[in-house]
Amino acid sequence: MEKPTQHPSEGLFNQTIANSSNSPFSHFDSCQPSFPAVFLFITAYTVVTIVGLFGNLCLIVIIKRQKEAQNVTNILIANLSLSDVLICIMCIPVTVAYTLMDYWIFGEAMCKISSFVQSMSVTVSIFSLVLIAVERHQLIVNPRGWKPNMLHAYWGIIFIWGVSLIISIPFFIFHQLSDEPFKNLSYQSDFYMNKVVCIEAWPSVAERLVFTTSLLVFQYCFPLGFIFICYLKIFVCLRRRHGKVDGMRENESRLNESKRINIMLISIVVTFAACWLPLNIFNVIFDWNYEALMNCHHNLVFTLCHLVAMLSTCINPIFYGFLNKNFQKDLIVLIHHCRCFTSQEEYENIALSTLNTDVSKVSLKLNNAPVNS
Repeated sequence: MEKPTQHPSEGLFNQTIANSSNSPFSHFDSCQPSFPAVFLFITAYTVVTIVGLFGNLCLIVIIKRQKEAQNVTNILIANLSLSDVLICIMCIPVTVAYTLMDYWIFGEAMCKISSFVQSMSVTVSIFSLVLIAVERHQLIVNPRGWKPNMLHAYWGIIFIWGVSLIISIPFFIFHQLSDEPFKNLSYQSDFYMNKVVCIEAWPSVAERLVFTTSLLVFQYCFPLGFIFICYLKIFVCLRRRHGKVDGMRENESRLNESKRINIMLISIVVTFAACWLPLNIFNVIFDWNYEALMNCHHNLVFTLCHLVAMLSTCINPIFYGFLNKNFQKDLIVLIHHCRCFTSQEEYENIALSTLNTDVSKVSLKLNNAPVNS
């Protein structure tokens, strides 16, 4: 997660072993994947891309069209979906083609843009989850204190996109095309003549390691640790309040509904972290001990790790959307281009960012039916 996808050529170039007689490229012919494996991976990536792209676009459109759905939490979830859409469009197809072909065909501009966009999108995603955790913490743990409103949410989104852009600039600067890894190939030299790879060309290995390690801490470890603390405090607070409930049905309903919503949001965070963990581990090993991965199983291991990471683009539509009855109703309306279905049934609306579990605030009114998340 902390950095865009690695390719064998990058490690070879950055470690200055491309011209070595022991280079893995000298045995390149024996490393070609079988046709069933290629077909399986392409099918899996296609399914992930379709679900991620279609589901997130639908979620964004529905939140935009429904006035009652436009609250702080939903706006941040829509922003999370937008970053996933960028990954589905800009990164997945390029990475799949590059990994299977082992050379770059998309030009120098895409070489820089693809890695830059993926790094920026991942940063936006994790910090959107951070803002959601902050909003939930203030709503439940500190209900009488400061609460983010819609204006705060939009400013927060602008801020994290700006920070993400700045953090990702080194990928745009240091990615470039090179034919260096193919110069001394003993196999298929004619086929790879005039072929290039897209690599990170840092001034030194030490600078690259400092940057990627810092990015791992800033993009993955620190945000997830912060989110964990927020939801742990929320869990403790809700458990304490549950023991203080006086048995009133309204108070019990508020607590149960808040727990359900928090379970949904925690599930998004946990799944997101789990999806990106294998690729993070792969990149750390590649950065610090690339020899351990320089064999014919490199591409297979990388592809599996990357595929799991790309599953994160499907989290929002599945956890928030497809398990929510309102989303399903509006999805049908979008597909049929008609709003006649929505007028026949009453919506089950609960504004996530206005839900308050403070038992002392009896003025809070919930709608008749809960959100199905």
